[in-house]
Amino acid sequence: MNVPVIAQLHAAGKRYGTVTALSQVDLAVHRGEVLALLGPNGAGKTTAIALLCGLRHADSGRSELFGMDPRERTARSRLGVMLQSTDLPDALTVAEQVRQFSGYYPRPRALDETLGLCGLTAQADRRYGQLSGGQKRRVQFALAVCGRPDLLIVDEPTTGLDVEARTAFWRVLRQLVDEGVGMLLTTHYLEEADALADRVVLLNGGRVIAEGTPDTIKQRAGCALVRCRTLLSAELLQTWPDVQRVRGVGRRLELATTAPERLVGALLAADAALTDLEVQRNSLDDAMLQLTREAA
Repeated sequence: MNVPVIAQLHAAGKRYGTVTALSQVDLAVHRGEVLALLGPNGAGKTTAIALLCGLRHADSGRSELFGMDPRERTARSRLGVMLQSTDLPDALTVAEQVRQFSGYYPRPRALDETLGLCGLTAQADRRYGQLSGGQKRRVQFALAVCGRPDLLIVDEPTTGLDVEARTAFWRVLRQLVDEGVGMLLTTHYLEEADALADRVVLLNGGRVIAEGTPDTIKQRAGCALVRCRTLLSAELLQTWPDVQRVRGVGRRLELATTAPERLVGALLAADAALTDLEVQRNSLDDAMLQLTREAA
């Protein structure tokens, strides 16, 4: 069964003066999935979000939100957005902030439901300016979900949260997705994208350089890291067919590979003095760095 596309960019391009922010970018968010939009600073993530939210208009190609122009009120009423930084009135209480935002939507959650979902029940009567950084992020999230959005865009959502709060936040995001909400996630915590995302789109220099599941992205950059202390030189190992890249200084080396078992066997056969052998599955962080370097 085909899952509906609820937001997409099609061959989208955007320039700011002489700077190309996006070039021929295609991406789609489906109902009930998490799409992680990743890339280094300046890759084009913020511009892509702005096009999908209707805050900017594409110079070429098009952006769609629920099959409509993202600037249409009907489309935006089904959208919830949590941006990386948001200015809210310090004097209003948490409950007042949520109640005010809820009034913008046709079918908002009850106030108590929103506060409970976001872990803010105890802070309902506290003024926004009195909250900690992590509590402020929860309020910003509450404003994004209070209208029961069909699409949720969360930009660096767990910045400022401790490990326990971040884990609780992940549970809420997954609950919403299980209820059918589509989600576009940007984050610099790549373990967060690995844990939550169904698909990843990797941007660099305004272009899509990789797309697929987190496992697919990691496999493209080498599915494992082999670390060891060896008498074999990095220059020699770089010529081996199963070695994608070599890092390290002196005898302590790290090798990326898609065939870790075969590589380990070859290392043991070629170097009887091999020590400190360790095999680790490639992380999404490693994969993003490798693919970005290759694209550059």
